[in-house]
Amino acid sequence: MTPPPPPRPDLAPDADLEREEMETMQREIAAAATFEDDFSFDPDSLSNPLEASTSGAEPPVVAGVDQSFLVDAEPERALSAVVAMRAGEVVERVHAVTPLEIPYVPGLLAFREGGPILAALAELSVEPDLLLFDGSGRIHFRQAGIATHVGVVRDVPSIGVAKSLLCGRPLEDTENLPVGTRVPIEANGRVDAPAGTLLGYAVQTRQYDSPDRSINPLYVSPGHRVGPETAADAALSLAAAYKLPEPVRLADAYADEAKREVDS
Repeated sequence: MTPPPPPRPDLAPDADLEREEMETMQREIAAAATFEDDFSFDPDSLSNPLEASTSGAEPPVVAGVDQSFLVDAEPERALSAVVAMRAGEVVERVHAVTPLEIPYVPGLLAFREGGPILAALAELSVEPDLLLFDGSGRIHFRQAGIATHVGVVRDVPSIGVAKSLLCGRPLEDTENLPVGTRVPIEANGRVDAPAGTLLGYAVQTRQYDSPDRSINPLYVSPGHRVGPETAADAALSLAAAYKLPEPVRLADAYADEAKREVDS
C-alpha cells in the first residue's frame, strides 16, 4: 500500500540543493513549525500510561528514531530504524536502508539523514502521535534541526533529544546536575533567533551516585507541535531506567541489530 503524501512534501529534504538553498529551506521549516503544545493526547499518559488507559483514553503511540550506517557499502548507506511504543510496550519495529547522498555538515543533518528517516517512517503501519529523534529540534542554528524538519514534513508532534549542545547558551552550569534538573538553553549569536529565545533545556535524566563520576545531560528541544516544557517533561518521563528516553534507546539498539542482519 502506498503511504499518503506528507503534509509538506515541498519541504522534504533535498540533497541536491546548494548549501545556501538548504539554509533557506531550514528557515522556511522554522517558520512553518509550531514550538508550542498542539496535540490530542494527554501528556501525563507518557509517564502514567495505565491511568490514561483506565480513564478510557488510549495511550499515545510514541516512536523513537535513530540510525546506523553501512560505511563499507558503495555507495555509503543509512539504516534508519523506528521503534513504536504504546503504554511502555513495543508495538512495531521497522527500518529502511537508503543511500547517503551527501557528507555530514554541521547544521545540515536533515539533508543527509532526513530522506532515509522518512523512508523508514513510511514503513510504519501504526500512526505515531509523537516522534522522538536522536538529534536536535529547535536547538539549531536556524531553529530547524532534524526533529523539526521531519516533524514539519510529516506534521507530527516531535522532540529532539541530542547528546551534545549544537548551539545556544545554557543559563546555568550543566556539570554534575542532580536527576530531574533542567537548565534553560537560550538563543545566542549563533542562532537565527532573537537573543534570549528559549530553545529548549539541558535535562538530567540519569546521574551516578558517586561524586567522582558524572553523566552529562541531554539537550532536549521541541521539534514541532510541542512546547519546550512538555519536551523536557517527556524526556524525563520516558527515560525511566536509562539516560536516553526508552523509544530512542530501543531504536538505537534496533538499528544495530538490523545492521548486523543486513551485513550478514
